[in-house]
Amino acid sequence: MSSGQGLYKNDSTLPRSHRMTRQCGVILKELRRENSHPSADELYDKVRRILPRISLATVYRNLEKLCDLGLIQKHEFSGTSNRFDGVPEQHYHIRCTCCDRVEDAPVEMFQNIEKQLSQATTFKVIGHRLEFVGLCPACSDHMVSPGLEKLYRKKAGNKQIST
Repeated sequence: MSSGQGLYKNDSTLPRSHRMTRQCGVILKELRRENSHPSADELYDKVRRILPRISLATVYRNLEKLCDLGLIQKHEFSGTSNRFDGVPEQHYHIRCTCCDRVEDAPVEMFQNIEKQLSQATTFKVIGHRLEFVGLCPACSDHMVSPGLEKLYRKKAGNKQIST
């Protein structure tokens, strides 16, 4: 399938000149199957179940290629490994500051914020990132433990926890 035929032969999102290797196609398919925004290492573990001989370097290289093509997004959340998202359209995320779980935030994009900022500054604004942070239900349920609360405070920079 290295000729671009097979898994994504009819994928209209791919440039005509791009050849989708089998490895790249499997990586893309597994990433789009996920909603957890996995790191490259986590995705590598899943892809190895299908392609046992694939290397971690190949996964990283193909993730970068898919990002460059605009087929996926790479997210650089503060204090965590890069995460990858199979949804290429711009959207927001919410991250648990305790366990680093990441989910899509079910809110609408701020439509005019970039235009407003361009008008208020001398910058040519080309995009924006907004990360919501909080505690996932599992971590929130376990916050009664003084040890976990201490860990959360450390990860959150010793800020006061709002209840």
